Amino acid sequence: MDQSQKRLLLRGPLMVVVQDGAVPFLCRVGRVCRLWNAAASSPVLWRKVTVGHCWIAPGKTQLPKTEKKIKDTFNWLAQNRFSQLRDFSLCHWTKNVTYAVEVVSQFCPQLHSLKLSYCTGLTATAFHSLGLHSRSLQSMDLQYSEFQVEGLLEYLENHGIQIKHILFTHGLKNDRLLTAITKGNCPDLELLEVNTKLDSKGCELPICIQALQMACPKLKTFRMLNVRPLHKMMRNGADSTLGFPLLEELCIATSSYSYMTDKDLWDILFGSTRLRVLDLRGCSRITPFGLATLPCLELECLFWGQYFNSNVTLSSPKKGLHMVTQKWNRTLQQLDIANQLFTEEDLEIAMSHLAQATEADNLRSLNLSGTRITPPALRPVIGQMTALSYLNLSSCRYLPRGMKRIYRGQEDIRLLLDKLE
Repeated sequence: MDQSQKRLLLRGPLMVVVQDGAVPFLCRVGRVCRLWNAAASSPVLWRKVTVGHCWIAPGKTQLPKTEKKIKDTFNWLAQNRFSQLRDFSLCHWTKNVTYAVEVVSQFCPQLHSLKLSYCTGLTATAFHSLGLHSRSLQSMDLQYSEFQVEGLLEYLENHGIQIKHILFTHGLKNDRLLTAITKGNCPDLELLEVNTKLDSKGCELPICIQALQMACPKLKTFRMLNVRPLHKMMRNGADSTLGFPLLEELCIATSSYSYMTDKDLWDILFGSTRLRVLDLRGCSRITPFGLATLPCLELECLFWGQYFNSNVTLSSPKKGLHMVTQKWNRTLQQLDIANQLFTEEDLEIAMSHLAQATEADNLRSLNLSGTRITPPALRPVIGQMTALSYLNLSSCRYLPRGMKRIYRGQEDIRLLLDKLE
């Protein structure tokens, strides 16, 4: 088979692999015939691999013979297929996690990204192996996985300079990672995410924003999902003068109570002129005035809905949303203000500011669920925003019956406009 035939044969598998990953597709297609086996063995198709849990009958444990077979298979794949592996994910493994990571680190010199999801048993030995062999590793995603924190702390101390992305789940031991990062162990970090499950309790995370700003000046994405940050001051009284100058996304979304105030938000974003995405879902203390004073002028996505808050219906009416839509009416592509109880008058003014940016026409998604939006306020924004493809009007009690639902697609939204007129 010449090179042109091989390239033609690889085209189909490559499309599948890009979408679904190499495993198990390539393992199965390689059994069809010798021609497909030759194509499936091409290292270029094995650059992104996700390995899920090995099937075990209910109530059964992994027998030694089964465990050996798993190790042998994994070892064979690493030596014969993973020479160009860049992105590796391991999901729902409760045994042999350290072995898998060690093998990948030893036989995959181009390893760029490592993701462990719902795995347990990762020891310091695995992190030591990564430090010895994986010089190209830049991304570590350890969300919802159990690992030996001391091993990762030692790895970051010695090799943190090469890490650009790190994601982990909030926990009493895991939070020590944040302390290590704020001490400057990852100076080139671009993405930091700390999250926890929606039903978790007591998810308060002490964090010194000033120290993080000084330690990670290249940070572009900062996410704290369902974690309530408790701001600490630096002991020496030093202050960051630059903030996060390259930050493009900030997420402080929570499903419960938030301590975040306008001042806290300003302390994080005072130097972030490049911000594009701001997720403040659940942050009920943030005000329109606080948002309007932020230095970013080209915000594209603002998620400010209030969810799972029992006090929403008891809140007094708010004012000032028009300051937000006036500031970003030419750049906003997605706006979510679900359950924000702004007055009918304020909503009408705010929607008119969005409609005024007709030459931009960027708005794609608008979530007004649970608000006091009225038909007069809706008409201009629906009539002028021709790119709008998602509109959520569920639970909007100031709208007539039959209109309180989610609209998808421009045709569906145009039919609503006809009803409003």
